[in-house]
Order: sequence, then structure tokens, then C-alpha cells
Amino acid sequence: MRVPALLVLLFCFRGTLLPPTFLEDLVVLLGEEARLRCALGAYWGLVQWTKSGLALGGQRDLPGWSRYWISGNAANGQHDLHIRPVELEDEASYECQATQAGLRSRPAQLHVLVPPEAPQVLGGPSVSLIAGVPVNLTCRSRGDAHGVRLDGTTFHQTLLKEGTPGSVESTLTLTPSSHDDGATLVCRARSQALPAGRDTAITLSLQYPPEVTLSASPHTVQEGEKVTFLCQATAQPPVTGYRWAKGGFPVLGARGSRLEVVADASFLTEPVSCEVSNAVGSANRSTALDVLFGPILQAKPEPVSVDVGEDASFSCAWRGNPLPRVTWTRRGGAQVLGSGVTLRLPSVGPEDAGDYVCRAEPGLSDQGGGVAEARLTVNAPPVVTALHSEPAFLRGPARLQCLVFASPAPDAVVWSWDEGFLEAGSRGRFLVETFPAPEGRGGQGPGLISVLHISGTQESDFSRNFNCSARNRLGEGGARASLGRRGETPALRPQIWRGPIVHTDHSDLVLEEEGTLETKDPTNGYYKVRGVNPPASPDSCVTSLQWKSPGISNFP
Repeated sequence: MRVPALLVLLFCFRGTLLPPTFLEDLVVLLGEEARLRCALGAYWGLVQWTKSGLALGGQRDLPGWSRYWISGNAANGQHDLHIRPVELEDEASYECQATQAGLRSRPAQLHVLVPPEAPQVLGGPSVSLIAGVPVNLTCRSRGDAHGVRLDGTTFHQTLLKEGTPGSVESTLTLTPSSHDDGATLVCRARSQALPAGRDTAITLSLQYPPEVTLSASPHTVQEGEKVTFLCQATAQPPVTGYRWAKGGFPVLGARGSRLEVVADASFLTEPVSCEVSNAVGSANRSTALDVLFGPILQAKPEPVSVDVGEDASFSCAWRGNPLPRVTWTRRGGAQVLGSGVTLRLPSVGPEDAGDYVCRAEPGLSDQGGGVAEARLTVNAPPVVTALHSEPAFLRGPARLQCLVFASPAPDAVVWSWDEGFLEAGSRGRFLVETFPAPEGRGGQGPGLISVLHISGTQESDFSRNFNCSARNRLGEGGARASLGRRGETPALRPQIWRGPIVHTDHSDLVLEEEGTLETKDPTNGYYKVRGVNPPASPDSCVTSLQWKSPGISNFP
């Protein structure tokens, strides 16, 4: 390629004055041809070129300068300097001189551009990297140090140095990922001498820890069904091992990329995880199953005891998938009192005492439900009821009895009459015995039965009132009982038995009339039985008692 440069001299010859024209600098590629133009008009004298002040000679072929020559029609004043091929040593300042006229051109600077060499990437053509670890890639090229630039791909690059003349170095900083495995990076060296540039490509070879995907089939499952977990991984270098865990604890005996289990409710909250390893590192993935199961009681309701007029509440918690619906009822009743985890009963009375049922209804029709119960005890003054007693013969044995319901348990149950009272034990003809009452009907809770035994009745016993009363910290209650009389005097003399009356079993004790224990227990609580042992005094004399079923009776 020829790059022309025009050199015009300003001089006077034979009375003709030429206008001045300035010579421009010339840039040419190494190995190409340079042409510096010189036009002198009608000048016929000696013309020569100088290179950085050194005369090249006045002959057209410039002897001694094998790559230099002068061309053009001298008669027309054309004296152009040619250089081919241009070398680095040709970079200099050139002048065209009209010697006999004493004129010279303005100096023109010849710049020689060196095209860049094909760049070299250190470690290429295949560079081994580790995913996730930052790395610097270095690319070098030789050429015009002031003109060469190195291009990366889309990554940012920084020009580190322009070391020695004719060389340049560039660094590419990147953090590769596993997706860059097999990718190609191109380093391009370009300059004004070679705008299109020269390329060198490298291939990235990535080492990376396993990339794991974990699946379960089926993902939604009924409790008790089988599930297969599949753990798949891509890794470079290859996978070296698998580790299975459930809820953070290793699954013993699990090997390889598959795991088969029988699903239960725990898989809903304890995910299964798979950890895969290779020489570079490890990766872990986990998944939880959607296990469908019926209600499971997590927190059962606790018994509650409150004083009358206070608020009461029960709580119970169920888990299930789908979440069960929780309702509250009273035992034996169908009315729904509330729904949800907590049942609140404001300002309770004796009538609210009883057993309350927390019922969980399954979310799916083919799943079982569940129930849990707790008792509400309402603390109130005792409720005392006089029970039916058999009529007695004069001077024969007799018995009066009362039924006591109280929560808290009564501090005392006292029998009183005109001339005296008795809480426990014996006094003259009288003896008091207290024991648990048989379970009543309709869900009534246990109570106490207090029995007043009379040995050898007198006329006054049939006309007086006997009071049975009980007290606790909340108050006192009582009932009045009277003794009925039979018309005939027994023919047999009562047997006299000295010593305590001992009853070891009251399982056969049944009240006379079926309706006697129908009285509602307003506290419906459990009570502490006050056992009574009458004194074994040699002075105590009581008629032996016989138990009869049905009914409570002393008589044959």
C-alpha cells in the first residue's frame, strides 16, 4: 500500500515566487510502502532528501539506500521519495531541499506502525478452573506499545502495563460458574495498524461441586404409602458419595441416589435431605412430603376446678393434614358449645359442672377422627340430700342416711338432733359412718353417703328431727331427716356387739328407691372420703348391722 505525502517547497526562481505549502506527517504500516511527495515547479537545479539531517544524495536511485528511491518527472518539478518495505529504522524526520535555491521543506515525520502479533493467553488453549473461585486470566501481545489494545469478551478487563516497547499485557478477572464449563473466551489484539485485530481463543474447563436436584414420587401421599426419593447431581469431577438424612438425622442404611420409605406424619415436618459430594465439595438439597393423615392429639385438655361465678376454659390441640376441625360439646349432649383450640365458659355455676368433649373432625372423609375429655369441677357450698330410710321398731336398730355432693370436699359432715350432735365415731346409742356413694345415673359424679346408726330406738327418736349438714370453705348445706316407725315390736331380742363396725366392701350397697340418687350433682367432682372408725371401747354397745341388697337396711 502506498501512502502519499505532499512536500511543497517555497522558493524564488527566475522571478517566480511559489506559495508556501506545509508537509504533513506520514503514518505507514511496517512492511508497507511510504511515499513522501515533493513538488518544485520550474526549478531545474539540484534536489536532495535528508533523513533526520542526513543527506540521502541527489541521484534518483539513491545509491546506498536499497529501499529508497526518487520518482516523478524532474522537468515538471516532481521529486517524490519512496521507501519500500518500511522498517522500524525508517521512522525519522524527512526534508526535501532545493540546494541551488537555498530552500527546504518543512520536516515531515514518518511514523511506522507495527501490527500486533496474535495474542497469547497464559495456560491456554484449555484453562482449568474451579467454579466459584475468582481467577485472573492473562493475555499478552507484541506490537506498537502505544497502539495495541487487548479485547476480552463481555468481561471487564484492566490494562496492567505496557511493559517493554512493543509489548502489552491485559488481565481478565472473572468468577466462573458451572455453566461456563466448555465456554470459549477470545482475546483480541488490535491497533491502528490492524483495526480488525487478531484473535486467540481459549476453552474453559470447569471443576465444580455437585449441583443437586431432589424429587419425591409421589409428593402427596396418604400415611402408610410408599414414597421414592431420587437424588440427581451433575458434578466435575464425578460424584464420590451420597448421604441421606431425615429431620437432620442420618438415615441408617441408605445408599446411592435412591431412597424408599413408608410415609408417616413425621415426614410433613421433618424434611428428607440428600447430600452429594465430589473432590471439589458437596451440596445438599431437601424436600418435605405432603403427607395426608387424620387427627393426632398434641395437647389434651386438662381438668379444671374453679369457684362458682369464675370463668373456666379448656384447651386442646390437634394436628392433621388437612388441618382437622375442632368442636366442643358436653358429654352426652349434641349441642356444639364452641369451635377451635379453646373453649371459654364465663361465670360458671353448679349446673356447668361436668365432662366436656373436644372432638376433632378429619379434613378428608377416609381419615379417622378423635376425641378427648376433661372435667369441669365447680367449687360451691355442699348440696345435702336426705335419703329414704326404712321405718324402725321401737327399741330396735335404725338408720338414717344423707347424700352429700361438695367441691372442694367437705371439711365435716355432722349429724345433729335435740340434745346433741355427732361428726364421726360413736356417742351413746349413736354412731356415724361415712363412705363413697355409688355412681349415680346421668353421669353424676361421686359423692359421700353419711349414715347415722341408732341402737335401741326410743319414743323420742320418732318425733324429733335429725339434721345432716356439711361445710367447706365456700359455705354450708344441710337436709332434715326423720325416722319412721313400724307398728309391731320385733319378737327377737337384738344382738349386742361390742367393738367397731367394720365394712370392707360397699359394692353391694344400693339405695332403696331408684330415683333417690337422681338428685343432680352440681359440682360433679371427685371427693376425698373421710373414713370413720368408731372407738373400740368396752363400754360401747351397738346392735350388729346387716347389709341387704337391694336397698340400705339394717333389718332382716
